[in-house]
Amino acid sequence: MALNNPAFSNPAFQDPRAGGAQTRYSPPPAVDPAADASIEGAYAAPAASAAQTGRMTVEDTVFKTLALFGILVATAVVGWIWTMSGVSVANPNPSVAPMLIGGLGGFVLAMVAIFKKKPSVPVFIAYAAFEGLFIGGISSFFEFMMPGIVVQATLATLSVVGVTLALFASGKIRASKRATKIFMIAMVGYLVFSLLNVGLMLFGVLPEGMAFGLRSATIAGIPIGLILGVLVVIMAAYSLVLDFDQIQRGVRNGAPRVYAWVGAFGIMVTVVWLYVEILRMIAIIRGNN
Repeated sequence: MALNNPAFSNPAFQDPRAGGAQTRYSPPPAVDPAADASIEGAYAAPAASAAQTGRMTVEDTVFKTLALFGILVATAVVGWIWTMSGVSVANPNPSVAPMLIGGLGGFVLAMVAIFKKKPSVPVFIAYAAFEGLFIGGISSFFEFMMPGIVVQATLATLSVVGVTLALFASGKIRASKRATKIFMIAMVGYLVFSLLNVGLMLFGVLPEGMAFGLRSATIAGIPIGLILGVLVVIMAAYSLVLDFDQIQRGVRNGAPRVYAWVGAFGIMVTVVWLYVEILRMIAIIRGNN
């Protein structure tokens, strides 16, 4: 009976009664010891790195992700100190400059990175630096008003990222076309709501006391911001799944090494979004209490 595994196509593994098969196996010619040693050395050598192959790998993407977050943390410290530098008895208000500069700069650079035809490492690094200013500024601002909130938001963010990564790695959760369509519709709806909310707050349409705009309104005693926050955390977690799936696909397709930066950038955008949403959700809960 023929064997399906092509590894067994060698005459040494064929039935001599089968038509066309050899009735006697001839030993292979002698192998040059030097060539044999070279082959064994190649098999014993460690796998080629991303730098050697010039291709994207999961390990290289993880390294670049950590590098971007290292830059973000460093500039977040600067943003934190800058925000609180002018606070005194005479001036009890933290500075919003780092938050505004970082947020605007990060948004512009994110658009450049997304629409740029070829990945640009300097743009990704600059984005991480500006996002650090924004995160440091907004974190310091909320911490000044509600001590301990940054630790709560950070632990919650790490928990969501860790659980999502574990579920993805175990194969229990995967991206699907249907779920992605629902995710995109929800994202558009949330974007429209956010822009409308910002516009109403800027033009003073909403009554006083609604610090988070429409999010401060309640339904059956529950703040809209809390309901939205839960939904957005789920959306951000699925966005992480999409990020992980794209990275895997890039590795399988042998994408150039520079695309590891694209994967790192995508993860950073999602994690920053997740952190800000959790920070705001906790602030709404504590403010409502």
